[in-house]
Amino acid sequence: MSETDQPPRTPITYRDAGVDIDAGNALVEAIKPLARATRRPGGDSELGGFGALFDLKGAGFTDPVLVASTDGVGTKLKIAIETGRHDTIGVDLVAMCVNDLLAQGAEPLFFLDYFACGKLDVDTARTVIAGIAEGCRQAGCALIGGETAEMPGMYADQDYDLAGFSVGAVERGSLLPRSDIAVGDVLIGLASSGPHSNGYSLIRRLVANEGLSWDAPASFAPDRSLAEALLEPTRIYVRPVLSAIRETGAIKAVAHITGGGLIENVPRVLPNGIAAVVDLSSWTAPAVFGWLAQAGRLETAELLRTFNVGIGLVLIVSKSQADAVMTYLRAQGETPRIIGELAAGDGQRTQAKGSGAAGALRVVGELSFADPGPAGGA
Repeated sequence: MSETDQPPRTPITYRDAGVDIDAGNALVEAIKPLARATRRPGGDSELGGFGALFDLKGAGFTDPVLVASTDGVGTKLKIAIETGRHDTIGVDLVAMCVNDLLAQGAEPLFFLDYFACGKLDVDTARTVIAGIAEGCRQAGCALIGGETAEMPGMYADQDYDLAGFSVGAVERGSLLPRSDIAVGDVLIGLASSGPHSNGYSLIRRLVANEGLSWDAPASFAPDRSLAEALLEPTRIYVRPVLSAIRETGAIKAVAHITGGGLIENVPRVLPNGIAAVVDLSSWTAPAVFGWLAQAGRLETAELLRTFNVGIGLVLIVSKSQADAVMTYLRAQGETPRIIGELAAGDGQRTQAKGSGAAGALRVVGELSFADPGPAGGA
Protein backbone atom coordinates (compact mmCIF):
# COMPACT_ATOMS: atom_id res chain seq x y z
CA MET A 1 0.00 0.00 0.00
CA SER A 2 1.45 3.33 -0.99
CA GLU A 3 1.81 6.19 1.46
CA THR A 4 -1.03 8.02 -0.23
CA ASP A 5 -3.30 4.99 0.31
CA GLN A 6 -2.83 5.00 4.12
CA PRO A 7 -6.11 5.59 6.01
CA PRO A 8 -6.24 9.03 7.67
CA ARG A 9 -5.01 9.09 11.26
CA THR A 10 -7.38 10.33 13.95
CA PRO A 11 -6.26 13.64 15.47
CA ILE A 12 -5.06 13.49 19.07
CA THR A 13 -6.34 16.46 21.05
CA TYR A 14 -5.26 18.03 24.31
CA ARG A 15 -8.32 16.41 25.93
CA ASP A 16 -7.20 13.02 24.59
CA ALA A 17 -3.88 13.64 26.35
CA GLY A 18 -5.73 14.18 29.63
CA VAL A 19 -6.14 17.97 29.83
CA ASP A 20 -9.68 19.35 29.61
CA ILE A 21 -9.57 23.09 28.86
CA ASP A 22 -13.35 23.31 29.02
CA ALA A 23 -13.36 21.87 32.56
CA GLY A 24 -10.75 24.42 33.58
CA ASN A 25 -12.86 27.25 32.19
CA ALA A 26 -15.94 25.87 33.93
CA LEU A 27 -14.05 25.89 37.23
CA VAL A 28 -13.03 29.53 36.80
CA GLU A 29 -16.65 30.50 36.25
CA ALA A 30 -17.76 28.41 39.23
CA ILE A 31 -15.33 30.06 41.65
CA LYS A 32 -15.78 33.68 40.54
CA PRO A 33 -18.63 34.23 43.03
CA LEU A 34 -16.49 32.69 45.79
CA ALA A 35 -13.63 35.07 45.07
CA ARG A 36 -16.00 38.02 44.71
CA ALA A 37 -17.33 37.36 48.22
CA THR A 38 -13.83 37.98 49.66
CA ARG A 39 -13.46 41.49 48.26
CA ARG A 40 -12.04 44.07 50.63
CA PRO A 41 -10.70 47.64 50.37
CA GLY A 42 -7.82 47.55 47.90
CA GLY A 43 -8.72 44.17 46.45
CA ASP A 44 -11.74 44.14 44.20
CA SER A 45 -10.43 42.88 40.86
CA GLU A 46 -12.11 40.04 38.97
CA LEU A 47 -10.54 36.67 38.23
CA GLY A 48 -9.33 36.01 34.70
CA GLY A 49 -6.68 38.65 34.11
CA PHE A 50 -3.02 37.88 33.48
CA GLY A 51 -2.21 39.40 36.85
CA ALA A 52 -4.16 40.26 39.97
CA LEU A 53 -4.28 43.83 41.24
CA PHE A 54 -4.21 45.25 44.76
CA ASP A 55 -4.31 48.93 45.73
CA LEU A 56 -2.28 49.58 48.90
CA LYS A 57 -3.48 53.16 49.13
CA GLY A 58 -7.06 51.94 48.87
CA ALA A 59 -6.36 49.61 51.80
CA GLY A 60 -5.48 52.61 53.95
CA PHE A 61 -1.72 52.22 54.38
CA THR A 62 0.64 55.20 54.61
CA ASP A 63 4.19 53.81 54.74
CA PRO A 64 3.75 50.04 54.42
CA VAL A 65 6.24 47.21 54.38
CA LEU A 66 5.00 44.20 52.42
CA VAL A 67 5.24 40.76 54.00
CA ALA A 68 4.90 37.57 51.93
CA SER A 69 4.27 33.97 52.91
CA THR A 70 3.78 30.66 51.12
CA ASP A 71 2.83 27.26 52.49
CA GLY A 72 0.85 24.06 51.94
CA VAL A 73 -1.03 21.64 54.16
CA GLY A 74 1.19 18.59 53.81
CA THR A 75 -0.17 15.07 54.01
CA LYS A 76 -3.34 16.16 55.80
CA LEU A 77 -4.47 16.34 52.17
CA LYS A 78 -4.33 12.55 51.94
CA ILE A 79 -7.05 12.21 54.57
CA ALA A 80 -9.26 14.66 52.66
CA ILE A 81 -8.66 12.78 49.40
CA GLU A 82 -9.15 9.29 50.82
CA THR A 83 -12.39 10.23 52.60
CA GLY A 84 -13.85 12.66 50.05
CA ARG A 85 -13.99 15.42 52.68
CA HIS A 86 -12.72 18.45 50.77
CA ASP A 87 -14.64 21.30 52.37
CA THR A 88 -12.20 22.46 55.09
CA ILE A 89 -8.75 21.73 53.69
CA GLY A 90 -8.76 25.14 51.97
CA VAL A 91 -9.18 26.84 55.36
CA ASP A 92 -5.98 25.06 56.45
CA LEU A 93 -4.17 26.39 53.40
CA VAL A 94 -5.08 29.99 54.14
CA ALA A 95 -4.38 29.62 57.87
CA MET A 96 -0.84 28.35 57.36
CA CYS A 97 0.00 31.44 55.32
CA VAL A 98 -1.87 34.25 57.07
CA ASN A 99 -0.88 33.20 60.61
CA ASP A 100 2.74 33.54 59.47
CA LEU A 101 2.02 37.07 58.23
CA LEU A 102 0.51 37.85 61.61
CA ALA A 103 3.81 36.89 63.25
CA GLN A 104 5.35 39.92 61.53
CA GLY A 105 2.51 42.16 62.68
CA ALA A 106 1.11 42.27 59.15
CA GLU A 107 -2.49 42.47 58.01
CA PRO A 108 -3.18 39.86 55.30
CA LEU A 109 -4.23 41.67 52.13
CA PHE A 110 -4.60 39.06 49.41
CA PHE A 111 -4.24 35.38 48.71
CA LEU A 112 -3.51 33.24 45.64
CA ASP A 113 -3.84 29.48 45.41
CA TYR A 114 -2.27 26.76 43.28
CA PHE A 115 -4.37 23.62 42.69
CA ALA A 116 -2.58 20.79 40.88
CA CYS A 117 -4.19 17.48 39.93
CA GLY A 118 -3.96 14.53 37.59
CA LYS A 119 -7.54 14.86 36.33
CA LEU A 120 -9.64 17.91 37.10
CA ASP A 121 -12.89 17.18 38.89
CA VAL A 122 -14.71 20.51 38.85
CA ASP A 123 -16.94 19.71 41.82
CA THR A 124 -14.01 18.66 44.03
CA ALA A 125 -11.92 21.66 43.01
CA ARG A 126 -14.80 24.03 43.62
CA THR A 127 -15.34 22.57 47.09
CA VAL A 128 -11.66 22.98 47.93
CA ILE A 129 -11.63 26.57 46.67
CA ALA A 130 -14.82 27.34 48.60
CA GLY A 131 -12.81 26.41 51.70
CA ILE A 132 -10.02 28.73 50.59
CA ALA A 133 -12.55 31.53 50.16
CA GLU A 134 -13.90 30.84 53.66
CA GLY A 135 -10.37 31.04 55.07
CA CYS A 136 -9.86 34.35 53.28
CA ARG A 137 -13.12 35.63 54.72
CA GLN A 138 -12.00 34.69 58.23
CA ALA A 139 -8.64 36.41 57.68
CA GLY A 140 -10.09 39.49 55.99
CA CYS A 141 -8.01 39.06 52.85
CA ALA A 142 -9.08 38.98 49.21
CA LEU A 143 -8.81 35.86 47.05
CA ILE A 144 -7.57 37.66 43.95
CA GLY A 145 -6.16 34.89 41.77
CA GLY A 146 -4.77 31.42 41.44
CA GLU A 147 -3.72 28.65 39.09
CA THR A 148 -5.27 25.28 38.28
CA ALA A 149 -2.88 22.77 36.73
CA GLU A 150 -4.19 19.51 35.26
CA MET A 151 -1.14 17.27 34.83
CA PRO A 152 -1.91 13.69 33.76
CA GLY A 153 0.89 11.35 34.69
CA MET A 154 2.09 13.54 37.55
CA TYR A 155 -0.71 12.59 39.96
CA ALA A 156 -3.19 9.73 40.26
CA ASP A 157 -6.60 10.75 38.93
CA GLN A 158 -8.17 11.52 42.33
CA ASP A 159 -5.07 13.10 43.85
CA TYR A 160 -4.42 16.81 44.07
CA ASP A 161 -1.97 19.13 45.78
CA LEU A 162 -2.31 22.65 47.10
CA ALA A 163 -0.03 25.61 47.66
CA GLY A 164 -1.00 29.01 48.98
CA PHE A 165 0.60 32.42 48.64
CA SER A 166 -0.35 35.45 50.71
CA VAL A 167 0.86 39.02 50.97
CA GLY A 168 0.23 41.35 53.87
CA ALA A 169 1.33 44.80 54.93
CA VAL A 170 2.34 46.54 58.12
CA GLU A 171 3.24 50.15 58.75
CA ARG A 172 7.01 50.50 58.89
CA GLY A 173 7.12 51.34 62.59
CA SER A 174 4.91 48.44 63.64
CA LEU A 175 6.86 45.41 62.45
CA LEU A 176 7.19 42.44 64.77
CA PRO A 177 9.14 41.17 66.58
CA ARG A 178 9.98 44.40 68.40
CA SER A 179 13.45 45.28 69.65
CA ASP A 180 12.43 45.69 73.31
CA ILE A 181 11.93 42.00 74.11
CA ALA A 182 13.45 41.47 77.56
CA VAL A 183 14.03 38.97 80.34
CA GLY A 184 10.89 38.83 82.49
CA ASP A 185 8.44 39.22 79.59
CA VAL A 186 5.70 36.60 79.65
CA LEU A 187 4.43 34.14 77.06
CA ILE A 188 0.69 34.13 76.39
CA GLY A 189 -0.60 31.02 74.64
CA LEU A 190 -3.68 30.85 72.44
CA ALA A 191 -5.40 27.50 72.00
CA SER A 192 -5.11 25.42 68.85
CA SER A 193 -7.98 23.40 67.41
CA GLY A 194 -5.87 20.23 67.28
CA PRO A 195 -2.78 19.31 65.26
CA HIS A 196 -3.62 22.05 62.72
CA SER A 197 -1.64 21.08 59.59
CA ASN A 198 1.52 19.57 61.04
CA GLY A 199 2.65 16.08 61.92
CA TYR A 200 0.20 14.31 59.61
CA SER A 201 2.74 11.90 58.15
CA LEU A 202 3.19 10.57 61.67
CA ILE A 203 -0.56 10.72 62.37
CA ARG A 204 -1.35 8.70 59.24
CA ARG A 205 1.36 6.18 60.13
CA LEU A 206 -0.15 5.70 63.59
CA VAL A 207 -3.66 5.31 62.16
CA ALA A 208 -2.35 2.61 59.82
CA ASN A 209 -0.42 0.85 62.60
CA GLU A 210 -3.53 0.81 64.79
CA GLY A 211 -5.59 -0.66 61.93
CA LEU A 212 -8.18 2.10 62.19
CA SER A 213 -10.63 3.15 59.51
CA TRP A 214 -11.33 6.80 58.78
CA ASP A 215 -15.07 6.41 59.42
CA ALA A 216 -14.63 4.76 62.83
CA PRO A 217 -15.38 6.87 65.93
CA ALA A 218 -12.31 8.75 67.12
CA SER A 219 -11.30 7.42 70.55
CA PHE A 220 -10.28 10.95 71.56
CA ALA A 221 -13.54 12.49 70.25
CA PRO A 222 -16.19 9.73 70.34
CA ASP A 223 -18.93 11.90 68.81
CA ARG A 224 -16.92 12.31 65.60
CA SER A 225 -15.38 10.00 63.04
CA LEU A 226 -11.61 9.75 62.99
CA ALA A 227 -11.45 11.59 59.65
CA GLU A 228 -13.76 14.37 60.80
CA ALA A 229 -11.78 14.91 64.00
CA LEU A 230 -8.39 14.89 62.29
CA LEU A 231 -9.58 17.22 59.53
CA GLU A 232 -10.58 19.90 62.05
CA PRO A 233 -9.23 23.02 60.30
CA THR A 234 -6.32 25.11 61.47
CA ARG A 235 -7.38 28.14 63.48
CA ILE A 236 -6.99 31.56 61.87
CA TYR A 237 -5.92 34.03 64.56
CA VAL A 238 -5.78 37.17 62.43
CA ARG A 239 -8.82 39.17 63.52
CA PRO A 240 -8.48 38.94 67.34
CA VAL A 241 -4.69 39.14 67.45
CA LEU A 242 -4.24 41.88 64.86
CA SER A 243 -6.82 43.90 66.74
CA ALA A 244 -4.98 43.27 70.02
CA ILE A 245 -1.66 44.32 68.48
CA ARG A 246 -3.12 47.61 67.27
CA GLU A 247 -5.38 48.45 70.20
CA THR A 248 -3.18 47.51 73.16
CA GLY A 249 0.21 48.40 71.67
CA ALA A 250 1.63 45.84 74.08
CA ILE A 251 2.42 42.78 71.96
CA LYS A 252 6.15 42.55 71.31
CA ALA A 253 6.26 39.34 69.29
CA VAL A 254 4.06 36.59 67.86
CA ALA A 255 5.17 33.00 67.16
CA HIS A 256 3.05 30.74 64.96
CA ILE A 257 3.46 27.19 66.28
CA THR A 258 3.76 24.98 63.19
CA GLY A 259 6.23 22.23 62.23
CA GLY A 260 8.90 22.02 64.91
CA GLY A 261 6.36 22.84 67.63
CA LEU A 262 7.09 25.16 70.52
CA ILE A 263 10.69 23.94 70.58
CA GLU A 264 11.65 25.40 67.19
CA ASN A 265 9.16 28.21 66.64
CA VAL A 266 9.26 30.33 69.81
CA PRO A 267 13.06 30.84 69.56
CA ARG A 268 12.59 32.31 66.05
CA VAL A 269 11.32 35.58 67.54
CA LEU A 270 13.82 35.93 70.39
CA PRO A 271 17.01 38.03 70.41
CA ASN A 272 20.39 36.55 71.25
CA GLY A 273 20.96 35.93 74.93
CA ILE A 274 17.28 35.38 75.79
CA ALA A 275 15.49 32.05 76.10
CA ALA A 276 11.90 31.03 76.69
CA VAL A 277 10.89 28.92 79.68
CA VAL A 278 7.56 27.15 79.10
CA ASP A 279 5.54 25.62 81.93
CA LEU A 280 3.89 22.53 80.47
CA SER A 281 1.53 22.28 83.45
CA SER A 282 -0.05 25.68 82.64
CA TRP A 283 -2.52 24.21 80.12
CA THR A 284 -4.24 20.91 79.37
CA ALA A 285 -3.50 19.58 75.89
CA PRO A 286 -6.52 18.40 73.83
CA ALA A 287 -7.26 14.68 74.00
CA VAL A 288 -5.98 14.07 70.45
CA PHE A 289 -2.43 14.68 71.64
CA GLY A 290 -2.83 12.17 74.47
CA TRP A 291 -3.99 9.62 71.91
CA LEU A 292 -1.03 10.39 69.65
CA ALA A 293 1.40 10.12 72.56
CA GLN A 294 -0.05 6.76 73.55
CA ALA A 295 -0.37 5.31 70.04
CA GLY A 296 3.15 6.35 69.08
CA ARG A 297 4.71 5.80 72.52
CA LEU A 298 6.09 9.31 72.08
CA GLU A 299 8.36 10.93 74.61
CA THR A 300 7.42 14.48 75.59
CA ALA A 301 10.40 15.93 73.72
CA GLU A 302 9.31 14.27 70.46
CA LEU A 303 5.69 15.34 70.99
CA LEU A 304 6.78 18.95 71.57
CA ARG A 305 8.95 19.03 68.46
CA THR A 306 6.30 17.48 66.19
CA PHE A 307 2.99 18.97 67.32
CA ASN A 308 1.65 22.21 68.77
CA VAL A 309 0.25 20.23 71.78
CA GLY A 310 -2.68 22.62 72.13
CA ILE A 311 -0.94 26.00 71.72
CA GLY A 312 -1.29 27.40 68.20
CA LEU A 313 0.06 30.91 68.75
CA VAL A 314 2.35 32.47 71.35
CA LEU A 315 2.43 36.17 72.17
CA ILE A 316 5.21 37.94 74.07
CA VAL A 317 4.28 40.90 76.29
CA SER A 318 5.76 42.62 79.32
CA LYS A 319 4.55 41.21 82.63
CA SER A 320 2.97 44.54 83.56
CA GLN A 321 0.76 44.52 80.46
CA ALA A 322 -0.16 40.83 80.38
CA ASP A 323 -3.49 41.24 82.20
CA ALA A 324 -4.61 44.03 79.87
CA VAL A 325 -3.74 42.00 76.77
CA MET A 326 -5.50 38.88 78.07
CA THR A 327 -8.58 40.89 79.02
CA TYR A 328 -8.70 42.32 75.51
CA LEU A 329 -8.27 38.89 73.92
CA ARG A 330 -11.01 37.39 76.06
CA ALA A 331 -13.35 40.10 74.81
CA GLN A 332 -12.47 38.92 71.28
CA GLY A 333 -13.51 35.35 72.15
CA GLU A 334 -10.05 33.92 72.87
CA THR A 335 -9.01 31.89 75.92
CA PRO A 336 -5.49 33.18 76.56
CA ARG A 337 -3.28 31.83 79.32
CA ILE A 338 0.22 32.61 80.56
CA ILE A 339 2.37 29.60 79.67
CA GLY A 340 5.84 30.83 80.57
CA GLU A 341 8.32 33.67 80.60
CA LEU A 342 11.59 34.84 79.14
CA ALA A 343 14.86 34.24 80.98
CA ALA A 344 18.53 34.80 80.37
CA GLY A 345 19.96 32.22 78.00
CA ASP A 346 22.06 29.52 79.61
CA GLY A 347 24.30 28.91 76.60
CA GLN A 348 22.28 26.02 75.21
CA ARG A 349 21.36 26.47 71.56
CA THR A 350 18.63 24.97 69.42
CA GLN A 351 17.63 25.01 65.77
CA ALA A 352 15.10 27.81 65.35
CA LYS A 353 13.11 26.73 62.30
CA GLY A 354 14.45 28.58 59.28
CA SER A 355 16.43 31.02 61.44
CA GLY A 356 19.58 29.16 62.46
CA ALA A 357 20.63 28.54 66.04
CA ALA A 358 18.96 30.39 68.90
CA GLY A 359 18.73 30.17 72.67
CA ALA A 360 17.16 26.84 73.53
CA LEU A 361 13.61 26.77 74.83
CA ARG A 362 13.43 25.19 78.27
CA VAL A 363 10.43 23.36 79.70
CA VAL A 364 9.28 22.85 83.27
CA GLY A 365 6.30 20.96 84.62
CA GLU A 366 4.52 18.02 83.05
CA LEU A 367 2.12 17.99 80.11
CA SER A 368 -1.37 16.66 80.82
CA PHE A 369 -4.12 15.71 78.40
CA ALA A 370 -7.87 16.27 78.40
CA ASP A 371 -10.15 13.28 78.82
CA PRO A 372 -11.99 12.32 75.62
CA GLY A 373 -15.37 12.25 77.35
CA PRO A 374 -18.13 9.71 76.60
CA ALA A 375 -19.84 9.46 73.22
CA GLY A 376 -22.88 11.65 73.22
CA GLY A 377 -21.50 13.77 76.08
CA ALA A 378 -21.07 17.52 76.11
